[in-house]
Parts: sequence; C-alpha cells; structure tokens
Amino acid sequence: MKQTILAVTLGLAGAAHADSPIVVPYDGSFDDATFAVESAIVGQGLVIDYVSHVGDMLNRTGADVGSDTQLFDNADIFIFCSAVVSREVMEADPMNIAHCPYGIFVAERDGEVMVGYRDYPDGEMQKVQALLADIVADAVEN
Repeated sequence: MKQTILAVTLGLAGAAHADSPIVVPYDGSFDDATFAVESAIVGQGLVIDYVSHVGDMLNRTGADVGSDTQLFDNADIFIFCSAVVSREVMEADPMNIAHCPYGIFVAERDGEVMVGYRDYPDGEMQKVQALLADIVADAVEN
C-alpha cells in the first residue's frame, strides 16, 4: 500500500502519457520556495494534506539500494486536493479520481531551485493543471 501511495505521489502510477512535468525556476533558496508554495496553496483556500520529504528519503536510502548518486540537494512534494475542482473533473469522468490528490514539488539540484507539477491529460483535467499553474505562478512571483 505504501509503495502504491508513493508511486501515485511521484506521478508514476496511472499516467496515461509520458509528458515531462512542468518546471519553473525559482529565484531564491529552497526554504524560501517551500514557504512560497505552501503560502500559495493555503492562499487558494486549500489544505495541504501531506508534505513528502522525498529528497531526504532518497538521500537517506541511496546506500541501502546500492547508489551513491545524490539526485537532489533538497526535494519536497506538497500533496493537496480541491473539493471544487476535483468535483468538477470527477463529475465529468469519475475515473479522474486516478489523478487525485494533486502535488506541487519544490526541488534543488546543483544549487538551482525549481517548482513544478505533473502535466495532466487534455480535457477536464486541464482545470486541475490551470489551478496548479496559478499556484506555482503565485509562489514564483512572490
């Protein structure tokens, strides 16, 4: 079960397309970016259900899986949902449940900080993508 949740969180399960995530550079520190993303999500009236500290997990477990590659200096994924948007997309197609909850990541590699989210399929899920784009734009602009 935990593996399934992690796979969904990372956007690896149920993806019907192989598009790259949408990534926006952040001009500032990782800590400033995480604060900005958290503030932008809450500013939309949304509740963050969970923050996945995936960068810490990858750094902590690298040696355990036989790797000495550090993928990220830091990486967090903010997991949340929108009752309004989720209802809209799931009333159009109940199987859009496969895309919920939604996530925005903040990652730092080689001193470069980025904010991003999964590219969603055409159709009703573009409402979710627009919500995520608005949140990221708000976070990056502040």
